[in-house]
Amino acid sequence: MYDPKSPHAVEFIDDGEILETLAYADEHRNDKAMISAILDKARDCKSLSHREAILLLDCTDPELNERIYAEAMEIKQRFYGNRIVMFAPLYLSNYCVNGCTYCPYHFKNKHLTRKKLTQDEIRAEVIALQDMGHKRLALETGEHPTMNPIEYILESIDTIYSIKHKNGAIRRVNVNIAATTVENYTKLKNAGIGTYILFQETYNKKLYEEKHPTGPKSNYAYHTEAMDRAMDGGIDDVGCGVLFGLTPYRYDFVGMLMHAEHLEAAKGVGPHTISVPRIRRADDIDPLMFSNSIDDETFAKIVAVLRIAVPYTGLIISTRESKAAREMVLKLGVSQISGASRTSVGGYVNPEPEDENSAQFDVVDNRTLDEVLNWLMRLGYVPSFCTACYREGRTGDRFMSLVKSGQIVNCCHPNALMTLKEYLEDYASPDTKAIGEALIEKELTKIPNEKVRRIATEHLYELHEGKRDFRF
Repeated sequence: MYDPKSPHAVEFIDDGEILETLAYADEHRNDKAMISAILDKARDCKSLSHREAILLLDCTDPELNERIYAEAMEIKQRFYGNRIVMFAPLYLSNYCVNGCTYCPYHFKNKHLTRKKLTQDEIRAEVIALQDMGHKRLALETGEHPTMNPIEYILESIDTIYSIKHKNGAIRRVNVNIAATTVENYTKLKNAGIGTYILFQETYNKKLYEEKHPTGPKSNYAYHTEAMDRAMDGGIDDVGCGVLFGLTPYRYDFVGMLMHAEHLEAAKGVGPHTISVPRIRRADDIDPLMFSNSIDDETFAKIVAVLRIAVPYTGLIISTRESKAAREMVLKLGVSQISGASRTSVGGYVNPEPEDENSAQFDVVDNRTLDEVLNWLMRLGYVPSFCTACYREGRTGDRFMSLVKSGQIVNCCHPNALMTLKEYLEDYASPDTKAIGEALIEKELTKIPNEKVRRIATEHLYELHEGKRDFRF
């Protein structure tokens, strides 16, 4: 029986409940009264249940769908405004012992150039990222007990935080590594990580085991219960996600929301972020091998309904997606994007030779960080490099309480403007700087608290004058 408080994956991700939910949605997907009531509830920014959410996702009525998209945009604006948090992935190693059928890291792949960065190579990669203007990274590795042990990850985090180059510094290191033990999660917490990220890939246990035939990741329960162990280890910001296109998307959409409900019920706070990657071509992986790919319209609907269902959770989209696809979903709910990403090991310093490939997947949006920021600002968004909540301890339920009370705008908006100002002073092209300066002047007037607005104005002037005695 479905129990969101259960610590066991087969109970909080209940296959029977998911199948019943999908059948329920088939029956009621265009029930105008029911869907209107759900949207009325959403207008009060109350989280939706997985059953309510799938009804919205499956709805085909044009009038109701128009309202769904409108509500998503309203909720996005209410909690996140026009701020878009920027980050970049940093791939440390692609050595892996798993047999995942959708990932080129799988141990049988003999085409892949296997690489592992030394600490000196990590320093060079970080300096390259700092020279672009990045302040927030997401560490990525394959799963390998001897090549990528927890000690290597911890040493790498320490190296990254130690590097101060010109005016650059990495202020938040998020970590996307394989499921591990409570003891190791505590070590990651003590190392100062931000969010622990782990994609489920699929919540369908049978299909999960088919896609993960060998290696530690083949253990469905151990993988699915990783967020519980991470939170038990002291990490209160966790990030979930599935790989859309791998298996039927409706099942995984429901499963992901059940996972969020479980974390809320069992740990007191749901996921800090949810990612929405779609399967992409890689070294020996052809997306056409997978018959469950989703089109752009379905992708946009997923983002919109997630924004309504989990209004306080950040939504992330990467450079897996094209410029057009990213622009489409930014207004519907996405609040974090990557920029100028390289998915190869060592790719920021040394782009891959034609005869080599160490990348996890093909990047579709290949623009520079400056080009991405220029584009965002022309669309009216405020690119943010802010990490203040993490450094000030506003994480987990403390962060969520600020979001739910509406007070987060007094933290995030001024800090977003100040970190954008840092970028403009240190890294921007002349055109990007001109656009950014005009945007900052306009956005200052949107800070609701007069005292906060005055302090932000003073800090912006100090940044212009070259004073760097504070960090955001």
